[in-house]
Amino acid sequence: MKSVYAIIVAAGRGRRFGGEIPKQYCPLGATTVLEKTIKTFCAHPLIKGVRVIIHPDDRELYDQAVAELDILEPIYGGAERQDSVQNGLESLVEYEPDVVLIQDAARPFCDSSVIDRVIEKVKSGQGVIPALPVSDTLKREKQGLCVGTVDRSDLWRAQTPQGFMYDDILGAHRQLKGKAFTDDAALMEAVSKSVCFVMGAQDNFKITTQEDLQRAQRILKMESEFRTGTGFDVHRFCEGQAVTLCGVEVPHSQGLAGHSDADVALHALTDALLGAIGAGDIGSHFPPSEAQWKGASSDRFLKKACELVRDRSGQIMNLDVTIICERPKVGPYREEMRTRVAEIAEIDVARVSVKGTTTEKLGFTGRGEGIAAQAIATVKL
Repeated sequence: MKSVYAIIVAAGRGRRFGGEIPKQYCPLGATTVLEKTIKTFCAHPLIKGVRVIIHPDDRELYDQAVAELDILEPIYGGAERQDSVQNGLESLVEYEPDVVLIQDAARPFCDSSVIDRVIEKVKSGQGVIPALPVSDTLKREKQGLCVGTVDRSDLWRAQTPQGFMYDDILGAHRQLKGKAFTDDAALMEAVSKSVCFVMGAQDNFKITTQEDLQRAQRILKMESEFRTGTGFDVHRFCEGQAVTLCGVEVPHSQGLAGHSDADVALHALTDALLGAIGAGDIGSHFPPSEAQWKGASSDRFLKKACELVRDRSGQIMNLDVTIICERPKVGPYREEMRTRVAEIAEIDVARVSVKGTTTEKLGFTGRGEGIAAQAIATVKL
């Protein structure tokens, strides 16, 4: 399959939702509904490009939501959803996609397994809808009274992304322009093209009301992934009159040797954060072979690691470092060190722990040859 592109439909006004801004731009955790939806499609290895269809009045909100994302330029929508989708499809002509996925912006919890199933099935040439069988008993109402029970045995709740061979769905939109349909699969049905189901997901619901947004917030809290990384570093003593630990200068009869300022504690913390997000180690970001890092203050290293966490919409939950040496004593400087680490990481000092210990005069630290530090970082993504 040559290429798969995704269209995110975000031009709606959300009249049932209410509120001061359209629902797709509402905050959802540390991001927005739209950004979370887009990220799932950007991260999928089979999707070559993502284009969002927006309302002209929302350009500023859109630019803020996608500032950090590498996606195609947006296209403005039309008067109805069907018009917006056609605009998006027409805008992809130059890319010659084989398959297009059409996704509601207000479904932020579509996961990669649903996308996998849609892409795999669409290879057969059919249109594809992720859907769930109706499980509730359905009743027919007339003037407030129950007048019958509807057979639910062949009823399904349609979701998105709906997937199609690009030429088929574009042709259907062009042929049926001006007619009203509730979704893109309905257009395919109207031109006698086959549409099949794949299993959707319970959390892949569409945010329509304020209550739906509250549900999304609850799911996000449960969905958050906690990761832990560890760091370890060692620096030997050299001539000097002080050592730098956790960004604090501590008087001592010797200094610490290193290409930077040799802050063994901040180096361990930096590696712990990088490890938590799978972003390599301190040496890969700040090679000691590069002259620019000679004598550099290690708070720059920790700040960079923190930025990388936040670039992934992560939150630093805890930083814990143990400094291992016979001398100098860590205790008298512990609170100052905690405060400094919290300042660098831009987190509450209650999330920082600094401890000092010895090796009972065993090993190189016990012999006073240097200082070691080990650290643990917990990050919520």
